[in-house]
Amino acid sequence: MTWEHLERGSSPVDWCEGNYLVSPDIAEFVNTISNILFLLGPPFLIYLFKDYGRFIQPAIHLIWVLLIVVGLSSAYFHATLSLLGQLLDELTILWVFMATLSLFCPRRHFPRIFKRSRKRFCLSMTVFSIVATGLSFCHPAINAFALMFLAIPATYLLYKELKIVQDERVYRLGVRNTTILIMAIVCWINDRMFCDTWSRLNFPYLHGFWHILIFISAYPACVLFAYFFVNDERPESRPTLKYWPRNDFELGIPYVSINYDKKFDDAI
Repeated sequence: MTWEHLERGSSPVDWCEGNYLVSPDIAEFVNTISNILFLLGPPFLIYLFKDYGRFIQPAIHLIWVLLIVVGLSSAYFHATLSLLGQLLDELTILWVFMATLSLFCPRRHFPRIFKRSRKRFCLSMTVFSIVATGLSFCHPAINAFALMFLAIPATYLLYKELKIVQDERVYRLGVRNTTILIMAIVCWINDRMFCDTWSRLNFPYLHGFWHILIFISAYPACVLFAYFFVNDERPESRPTLKYWPRNDFELGIPYVSINYDKKFDDAI
């Protein structure tokens, strides 16, 4: 990559929001600051999942850190509209998806070729991610559309798990998560494909709403698959879906509580 790809405006992608209208230093102001949830949410999720990370899967914290990187990369891209910023934004989304899938996809969904081996599955996902990373440099203008297709396998896996889940709270979170994902995709498509219409309505900010809605959809999806993972592979830890700040308020922040006892603690 040459130095010109670091320059402002070097990306072939320019979203609907007008450029440099609020600040001379930030190209798309609303699209930049709307990434704030990616920066504020994950540190709190690291706290809520401290027991999960200690007793079940320490790599859960990698997912939260990658979400922060997604937010920083997206903010950099929309602030500069540089090709480097675009690629960082898109590739961090790819890698957070692949990391979540590799670490928490229930083994029963593995293709037969992997013989229920998570090590083989993770290796194949890593190879796929490396290849996809290389291909992303070929035609950067279509990367965003390619990434949207990742929602298809994620939604399918979620559907398969919700069909057999016995906890009604988990089921309801899955339904809400899917609804918000659809709303986010609608915002993305409208901003990308119907910019002229929204500009005439003086509301070219749907991509900013996409940032907010996709975070509100993405982190509960990670929570759900973390729940499916431990329920499938470590049922003795008795995972429970809970909400902060009040467990009886299902519009709060979801997390997975691990109900370990002294014997289980000593075994760790």
